[in-house]
Order: sequence, then structure tokens, then C-alpha cells
Amino acid sequence: MIDVHRLRILRAVAEHGSFNRAATALRLTPSAVSQHIAALERGLGHPVARRSTRGVELNEAGRLLVETAETVTAELDLVRSRIERLAAGRARLTVATFTSGGRHLLPRALAAFVAARPEAELTVVEAEPEVSLAMVRSGAADLALAYHFDGPLPAGGAGPAGPAWLPLMEDPLYVVLPPGHRLAEREVLEPAELAGDRWVLGCLKTEAFLRRYADRAGFAPRVAASTTDYFFAQALVGAGVGVSLIPRVALAPAAGSSAVPLAAPRPARHIGVATPRRGPLDPYAAALRDALREAAAVSDSEPVGACGSEPVGACGSGAEVGP
Repeated sequence: MIDVHRLRILRAVAEHGSFNRAATALRLTPSAVSQHIAALERGLGHPVARRSTRGVELNEAGRLLVETAETVTAELDLVRSRIERLAAGRARLTVATFTSGGRHLLPRALAAFVAARPEAELTVVEAEPEVSLAMVRSGAADLALAYHFDGPLPAGGAGPAGPAWLPLMEDPLYVVLPPGHRLAEREVLEPAELAGDRWVLGCLKTEAFLRRYADRAGFAPRVAASTTDYFFAQALVGAGVGVSLIPRVALAPAAGSSAVPLAAPRPARHIGVATPRRGPLDPYAAALRDALREAAAVSDSEPVGACGSEPVGACGSGAEVGP
């Protein structure tokens, strides 16, 4: 039988690339780590790693074991979390959310949820998708309001032990233009039409989209400011610093600014809810998931920029203004 503790040690060796660094992370001696891996190999009757002066590299058998270790560890963490909840004897629900979803979608869902279930002990944690999906996977969160761009979910949501994903809505990106901009009255914009403008980056994730679209349009974007907060980015646009690429859910343009969609194919975020894949879904988590689905449907039907009177952020805070 494969020892789960040794699987954890093998994961650490794979992550750190050496017995010494894995031992430091696990608070063991390098000798102990080496002995556990050797015992694992004896039990399997097959080597799992190649040792050299440059470190340790897993072979195919080792990589298969690490994949299994990730699944087993996630399952054990989830079970441990559920047992702790049973022992506590209270109705608890932990929700992880990205910032703009937490400012716009989550409050609508929580208003109905809290009114109907006042006994629930609710905890809300702000986290970007790569963290929040891993939290659901490990049982640290019961569900996560998250997003991804084109392609698969972030690493925290990948693999057979990753969370179940319920799509909620598409969140297309808009170009936000400063007051009096020459293109402010347009109904749709081609990226090439903005080749001469300077850009305010509202999030590192949308920067990748901007550079991809600019490359296809044959120009390199000139960056005037780089920030991790969509509201701050829109305030800078309102001040005339440049133009910006902002998701619909986070739109709160400064006075006089305007938001114009890009021509198809339009870039977009895909917003959804992540819940544990294994076992029956907690009834409180199921209720909030359904409330989020209703909130997303309402949001999808609203006019652009109708995100409420408060400013809406997205990726955190802090900014760096360029020359």
C-alpha cells in the first residue's frame, strides 16, 4: 500500500527539485526525505526519481504518483474541513471572491441569502481565482466566485480533483476613453484605431489581452500608467492620462469618460462559481450558488456601466504611473 505521508514528501521533492529544499519546506532532514523516497520506491518496486549533482528529477512513474498525490491530498483536506465543521456544530459558509465580483455580484446574492438563512455564520475572503479555486479544492472555502479568460481554469482549478465549475456570465472588455476623446461617439472600435493612444493598465491579466490584440492590429501599446485597480485606472482615464481596457462588471467611468466595446471577436472574462467536485454539496453553498446565478442574470440584463453608484475595483490596489 502506498503511504500518503510519503506521497506528500514526493510532492515536495517535485516542487522544490531537491531533497535539501524539500526537507527545509517540510521541516525534516535531507536524510529523512531521502529515506522516505527510497521506502516509497521499494514498496512500488520501481524508481520514481533520478538523482544527480544538479538535484532530483522525477521520472514518468514519479510524475504519475505526484498527480495522484495532489488528488489524494485535496480529498483529505476537504474531508478534514467537513469533519471540523461537523464538530463545530454550527452552520458555516466560507466564500472566496475576486474584488469586482465581490463589489457587484456577491452583495446582491448575499442580501437574499442572509435574509433567508440568518443562522449561517458567513465568512467572505477576497482572493484572485488562482488562489480561490485552490481554496475550494482544499476545503478552505465552500465556494468561490471566480473568473478566467480564454483557455482552461487557473492552476488551482485544474485536474481531476479541481472544483466543479458553473458558468454564470460573460464579462466583455470595453475601452474606456477620456472626456472629449475623438472616438467617444463610436458604437464599436477596432484596436488599430487606438494605435496612437497611451494606455492605462487596470490589471496584469487584462494587459495580456491588450498586448495580444495590439500585436494583431500591428502596433505596440504605449503605457502611461500601470495599476492593479480598475477604479483607479478609470480615474486616471478621466484625468486624461490615457485610455484603458476594463471588464463590463468593473465599469464605473469617471465623469465625462465613455466606454466603447471592441469589434468582434471581443475579449471577455468568463465568470462562474466553483464548488467542491466530490460528495454532496453543502445546502448553504448550493443556496448561495443559486443566488449568484440569479444575480448574474440580472447584471447581464443591465445597461453598460450600471454597476451602482460606488466605484468598482478589480484586482487589488496600488499603481505605478509611467513617465
